[in-house]
Amino acid sequence: MKKVAIIGAGPSGIAALKNFKDQGFDVTGFERCSGVGGNWRFDDPSGHSSVFETTHIISSKYTSFYEDFPLPKTASDYPSHQELLQYFSDYAKNFRLNEKIKFNTEVINCEGLKNNKWEITYKDLETQKQTTLIFDALVVCNGHHHEPRFPKYPGKFTGEFLHSHDYKRAVPFKDKRVLVIGGGNSACDVAVETSRISKKTTISWRRGYFLIPKFMFGLTTDIFALRARLLPKFIRLPFMKFMLELLQGKNEDIGLPKVDNHVLATHPTVNSDLYNSVRHGKVTPKPDIEKMNGKTVYFKDGTDDEYDVIIACTGFKIKHKFFRKDLINFENGPVRLLHRMIPGDIKNLYFIGLFQPLGCIWPGAELQSKLAAKHLAGKWVPNGEINKLIDKEINEPDVEQVQSPRHTITVDDFSFRGRLKKELSKAI
Repeated sequence: MKKVAIIGAGPSGIAALKNFKDQGFDVTGFERCSGVGGNWRFDDPSGHSSVFETTHIISSKYTSFYEDFPLPKTASDYPSHQELLQYFSDYAKNFRLNEKIKFNTEVINCEGLKNNKWEITYKDLETQKQTTLIFDALVVCNGHHHEPRFPKYPGKFTGEFLHSHDYKRAVPFKDKRVLVIGGGNSACDVAVETSRISKKTTISWRRGYFLIPKFMFGLTTDIFALRARLLPKFIRLPFMKFMLELLQGKNEDIGLPKVDNHVLATHPTVNSDLYNSVRHGKVTPKPDIEKMNGKTVYFKDGTDDEYDVIIACTGFKIKHKFFRKDLINFENGPVRLLHRMIPGDIKNLYFIGLFQPLGCIWPGAELQSKLAAKHLAGKWVPNGEINKLIDKEINEPDVEQVQSPRHTITVDDFSFRGRLKKELSKAI
């Protein structure tokens, strides 16, 4: 049996463990946390977790499950992080994965050998003991939420400056003057939560973002969008914009920056509460930041104000510290992987879950895992030279988006799943 190392036991990692195991491989998982779930392990002692105390998923239960292990019927329309962690734990227990995982373990180096095997060095986080093992293949499933990306502005802010990765709950910001930077899901959640107990909360956007409610016409928004896919693509995006503005009005009418792009030009911000917080006077919208001086922040509209704390919700860098940079370096794009998982010139290496779907990540990661396992087993081969196929993927993205580090790995959820299923249908 070929030995396969799998880094990470979050939603993507456990899918990889299950599906490589199903193909008869001897799998070993490596996980920093004390259990499965990855980002969904709230306040894990390892410091890896990214969810907040009040986090709920932004895609609904109707589109956010493993095909091999559906969510329970009792799940909320938008499950909480507690519900999801239980779901992932049940998945691992059902398929007997925990016995294959080394928990509280950090991979510190991965070296490709001349015989296309992999030398993996890891350490036990409790004893700090290092061990090196040889594997026939390596599957990387540790995601892209590790190293925060901080914004840079002229001047120096002398208050507290933290990243959303270190935000867990609103309580520490009671009676403080809070500035939140960013227009994504984390930024809007943090602004809404802190505004309930802060002295004041401001949110700064450098561009306009569409705020997508969680329900439209009695449907979860992803199901509404799925039905809208019956429309031709050139009609669909204008239709979605029209429906959003019909339901909740335009950003510029309440002081938020005007959106100059189509609905999917930036990653969707699914939030039903920020509009209310702005219109209730709890959150004050501001444009991009010009400079900082002490606790004073100057904005590009000519206004300024003082803050005690800044929370930067500005995303993460795509980094894999256990690889040499001359081997793997995706930080500034492009991410050259076939089906977002197979590199062109490195053998027996797979990435699972290294994509940002316009939807939920683990259904796609499950399909990737099935395809990757069949590839290693010799039951599926790409239909063409890999680098040429990668070029085609990069040059023909699912959706045209704003050029930024955040948008180097975007896929349309259902289109991506469709492509993977098509390839799986060709496998032995």
